Amino acid sequence: MKRFKRRSSAEADMTPMLDIVFILLIFFVVTATFLRENALNMTPPPDGPPPPPEKSQSTILVRIDGQGMVRVNDELSDIIGVRARIERLLAEAPDQAVLVQAHPRARNQLVIKAVDQAYSAGVQNVGFALDAS
Repeated sequence: MKRFKRRSSAEADMTPMLDIVFILLIFFVVTATFLRENALNMTPPPDGPPPPPEKSQSTILVRIDGQGMVRVNDELSDIIGVRARIERLLAEAPDQAVLVQAHPRARNQLVIKAVDQAYSAGVQNVGFALDAS
């Protein structure tokens, strides 16, 4: 009698695993949401001498001190009233810019809210600076 040798196969079929990986890849691509995040423009100014200021454009100054007091052109205001004051000043001279000047100890949340209020009032030129005093 002849004995048959059994061959043991240690190889695994990779096709089902590749199918599952491909299906998972399709699932994640289809379910992913692509949102464009809006952020503040933090690009530094170009090197060289600063451009001369425009004479027709004045600036609305929003100051935030270390205790959280907000002033719009030296008038005391709360953070919610900043937009209304800016809109009132824009009604008088529509091509004004807004400068948010914050004390180093001012809360970042107040600074960001003041910049947001200026943007929501319709101002295109909004900048912020550190208060040196």
